[in-house]
Amino acid sequence: MPRVLERADGRWAWVVLLASLVTQALTVSFPSCIGIFFTELQRDFQASNSETSWFPSIMGAMLNGGGPLCSILIKHFGCRVTVMLGGVLASLGMVASTFSSSLIHLFLTAGLITGLGMSFSFQSSVTVVGLYFVRRRPLANALASIGISMGVTLWPLLARYLLETLGWRGAFLIFGAIFLHCCVCGAMLRPVATNVGPEPKEDPLLPPKIPTRSCLGTCVSSIQYHLAFDILRHNMSFCIYVMGATWMILGLSLPHTFLVPYAMNHGIDEYWAAMLISVIGFCNIFLRPGAGLLAGRKSLAAYRKYLFATAIFINGLTNLICTVSADFWVLLGYSLLFSLSMCGTGILIFQVLMDIVPMDRFPSALGFFSVLCGVASLISPPMAGWLLDKTNNDFSYVFYMSSGFLLSGSLFMGVGFYAAEKKTLKQDGQAKMEDPTSEITSTHDLTSEDKDSAKKQPYPKNISMTNV
Repeated sequence: MPRVLERADGRWAWVVLLASLVTQALTVSFPSCIGIFFTELQRDFQASNSETSWFPSIMGAMLNGGGPLCSILIKHFGCRVTVMLGGVLASLGMVASTFSSSLIHLFLTAGLITGLGMSFSFQSSVTVVGLYFVRRRPLANALASIGISMGVTLWPLLARYLLETLGWRGAFLIFGAIFLHCCVCGAMLRPVATNVGPEPKEDPLLPPKIPTRSCLGTCVSSIQYHLAFDILRHNMSFCIYVMGATWMILGLSLPHTFLVPYAMNHGIDEYWAAMLISVIGFCNIFLRPGAGLLAGRKSLAAYRKYLFATAIFINGLTNLICTVSADFWVLLGYSLLFSLSMCGTGILIFQVLMDIVPMDRFPSALGFFSVLCGVASLISPPMAGWLLDKTNNDFSYVFYMSSGFLLSGSLFMGVGFYAAEKKTLKQDGQAKMEDPTSEITSTHDLTSEDKDSAKKQPYPKNISMTNV
């Protein structure tokens, strides 16, 4: 019996949006509360700053680095199964971590297994929003990302309460039960029909059929496809995006990890230190819908990538505030300004990628980007921890390092996008002069609902049926 497929931009799309919002609140925002347990874990396992920093780095690396495997699972099983599998893995990892007797055990359970599970659930929830929404995609991405803000608001407060009442082992056990709610969100994802056109005889998300080749050649071809190497070779904007955004990730997560220890190191009460992270998330709950409406305007579609680079640049500047003073009111003002810049970064990071690549190749492009982000997330906190050990716990250097990565990454993307756009316009002009009878159209190159932002994409957007 054939399955009934939901229509893109239909009523059920808003239910899927709610499921994605909750999934993002449960997964990608969870590392924001790890700083609450930093001092407790360091004391319990008698570890240094650099050694303890490997815990959030491994979790963040797996949260991002599981992208290619998540892309393969989405292709073969759909987003529904992948989200539910991620919830089960995340729960098992947290429950197993309560029995850890060393940091190595904690790295393997809460870091590796939970991080991989969160990766499956989170990246599938991002992909399914892009498939269900076409006309309102920027707004849908912004509304779904409110879940991240809600998570950043609630996770630190919950973690602080559970740590005081149950200890870190009891808190991790409760977290394992909470992650099972991803399975409920995954069950709400129905198959969706997108776009118009006849149903293809083969899955459009799979590589085209090729002649029989060796096992090694087949593996290499599959890896190249699922890591979007074809897009990387032909799409200059995608190259600029992944390089600049990966460099930016090296500094983006550091304030979430080290702001609470920094405040506590300067005499601020543990509760109020945790409140600083919650302020960032709470402000974003109200800022992101308005920012999403603004980013979704067609008049700004061609400038979204520049707005993304500007938001990162402002984010880097705000981190310098923490180097001036560790007074609570100064840090509170920093949290408010930081929330503004994080709002722009959060709603545009995936929307810009959807503008640059076609939606049928988005899971592969996201998988490749997430691998690079995973590497950046793996080395960033240990670098900061090593810097703290070498500077006798001077947190100012951590925020200097974060600002350096953010500012340089934003400048690279801004200049790179501008240069790539000028080069493409020049090539188009030369082509018209050489063959004035040819007509260059952009409808074949659409990568999103905005034609202005997709003129230069050489890949056709041609999805007619997607199994979510």
